[in-house]
Amino acid sequence: MTKYRSSPDSNIKGMPPGIPFIVGNEAAERFSFYGMKTILAVFMTKYLWLMNDTPGQAMSDAAAAEKVHLFTSAVYFTPLLGAFIADAFFGKYKTIISLSIVYCLGHLALALMGIGGEAAMWLVAGLVLISLGAGGVKPCVSAHVGDQFGASNSHLLSRVFNYFYWSINLGAFLSTLMTPWLLEWYGPHIAFGVPGVLMALATVIFWMGRRRFIHVPPSGKRFLKDTFSPNGLKTMGTLSILFLFVAMFWALFDQTASRWIFQAREMDRTFLGVEWLESQIQAVNPILILTFIPLFTFVLYPKISKVIKLTPLRKIGAGLFLMAGAFALSSTIQSWIDAGQRPNIAWQVLAYVLLTAAEILVSIVALEFAYTQAPRTMKSMIMGLFLLAVSLGNIFTAAVNHYIQIPSPVASVQEKLQAAVEEERKATATETHAGFDDQLGTDDDLVMSLNFGEQIKVAIPSKAPLQAAAVRIEAWADAHESRLPRPEVGTEELEAITDQWGNPLRYFLENSRTCRITSDGPDEISQTEWDLGVRVNLKPKDEEKRKSWTEALRPDRPWLERRKEEVGYQDENCEEEPGEFTRTFFAGCGERLEGASYYWFFTILMFITALIFIPYACLYRGETILQE
Repeated sequence: MTKYRSSPDSNIKGMPPGIPFIVGNEAAERFSFYGMKTILAVFMTKYLWLMNDTPGQAMSDAAAAEKVHLFTSAVYFTPLLGAFIADAFFGKYKTIISLSIVYCLGHLALALMGIGGEAAMWLVAGLVLISLGAGGVKPCVSAHVGDQFGASNSHLLSRVFNYFYWSINLGAFLSTLMTPWLLEWYGPHIAFGVPGVLMALATVIFWMGRRRFIHVPPSGKRFLKDTFSPNGLKTMGTLSILFLFVAMFWALFDQTASRWIFQAREMDRTFLGVEWLESQIQAVNPILILTFIPLFTFVLYPKISKVIKLTPLRKIGAGLFLMAGAFALSSTIQSWIDAGQRPNIAWQVLAYVLLTAAEILVSIVALEFAYTQAPRTMKSMIMGLFLLAVSLGNIFTAAVNHYIQIPSPVASVQEKLQAAVEEERKATATETHAGFDDQLGTDDDLVMSLNFGEQIKVAIPSKAPLQAAAVRIEAWADAHESRLPRPEVGTEELEAITDQWGNPLRYFLENSRTCRITSDGPDEISQTEWDLGVRVNLKPKDEEKRKSWTEALRPDRPWLERRKEEVGYQDENCEEEPGEFTRTFFAGCGERLEGASYYWFFTILMFITALIFIPYACLYRGETILQE
């Protein structure tokens, strides 16, 4: 058996021989991860509830965003486990290979959703396995790159980290374009299965490079001794402060996989003569990365360095301010949507330009900086702490999305109604829910019903005032070329109408085709589960479908249409359809922080973070340490 080299060859002046295998592995692995993550939010809101034989209940945007960010936080928390195993016991190579197999099993679980059993359980199992696999290998792969270099070629380390990041974004770009299209036309099994195949390919590529790599052996007890030594604790403490700033960066950045998708859904997505799917817009980020890396590395950095010394911390500080600018533009876009406009997706592309520039300045630079500041026996552990910052940022975003969700009484009876209709496919299940007074038989009771193939309907009290309000809004829209009134106009139209408890009605414009009218309900408090309301939608007009170069590659109808027909789902779940409008009555649900207010909340937090970073950067003192 050939003995692996445990330290870099001092005679190698150029790129180490194992780098092509690491870069190829990373491109395929990132294709698999971003391909799956790109469609996750859309899958949860539009597909998951149709994966079982009996349709379930659709997930709200806030609930989906919470779960996407919880998953992302898990992916970036498990690197600590992977780093510990690699540095203390098995070494980076064995850890990467072992956890890659776990990673593949996670993709397999996602591809099998709906084949048998409860689809949600397959989803949870798949995401848990991917969290362990993807997260566990992350710090090991980053540190494994650095381990290939010694003093003779250390000057190439910065360049190879850029190549490393370039491969990540090449895989991300291709998968972000492909998997939303596969989901739209071929469904979740194929859309989640293709990334699984790429993950298997990534594992094979990495295994093929085993004899070319430098295998730095695990440090064992020395790792623990160095980690908890005064110098190790000082290093972790000093860098942990930096990582807190990076955490807030990721709290905003990773919303491109959740909130920015939902924002794109309400925009005119025609760009460069092509109509894009809402989740495909994320492909802008990796293609900009591929463009910006050489631009920053070979043009901007050298030119700026002639004027001012560009230290890593100065780059990171500039990136934090750019991220605040990206979200300020996103907040402005959302304010246009809140006003009933339908802005072109080019505005979000511009926001991606700012966000991507921020990513280069923060993510790439902080990754390299963290590696160079780590003691030799703690390289993977410091990479794990760096990735923990991503986890903390996503936990914060998930917590915000959890807090802002207004509960719905529907959730308390959903499983009971679902079980009832599953007993007989055409049965109608009905459940009466006590209202705010917690007594059945009073005027604030809610009656919920479910027919097979439909969503839960709620018969609400105080329906007459809401109907009258809907009629008034629809009349205004009819008189103004089928345009819903802006918030201030809609509020003025409804000021004379109150519910049966004397509460004034509230008007919200969700987008150019949907408005919401709500009552504070029997508890007379806004934004609680006892709020009652009606959502008024303008029916979509029949528009000429655009020709697409993919027509020859796809079925005649999207997968969702075919799946609804297969399980017997009926879209006619609105209680009323007057003219060109539909009305849907609801109780509870919604968000406490919605529309542009949500985006401005994060924008302000990011700007404050960037300001606080300035004194930290001025006071930081560190030492560059490379593997020998």
